[in-house]
Amino acid sequence: QVQLVESGGGLVQPGGSLRLSCSASGSIFSVRVRAWYRRAPGKQRELVAHISDYGTAMYAAAAEGRFTISKDNAKNTVWLQMNSLKAEDTAVYYCNARRTDSSGEVWGQGTQVTVSS
Repeated sequence: QVQLVESGGGLVQPGGSLRLSCSASGSIFSVRVRAWYRRAPGKQRELVAHISDYGTAMYAAAAEGRFTISKDNAKNTVWLQMNSLKAEDTAVYYCNARRTDSSGEVWGQGTQVTVSS
């Protein structure tokens, strides 16, 4: 079996930074970690950042210019560097991976990011 292990969430003040990490464990190459989503209170889950197999990054408008997604294929790990955090960034952040042996997806358990003074 494979799991996505997330870390790096926490409580920060506005303007602060956090770096989220997501790594596959178990049968790590059964998946390709590729994206970060978030779900804010009372809102639907939304895509925050995605990185392609070629390393091309894409960001939601709200994240553009402040967040950076990166990956290490050998470790099957992705990071999300979040700078200049705002209160509206408060959400549970989930990493996402595509299965390599099927059309399915795998989700991390979520890590809470709270931006508050």
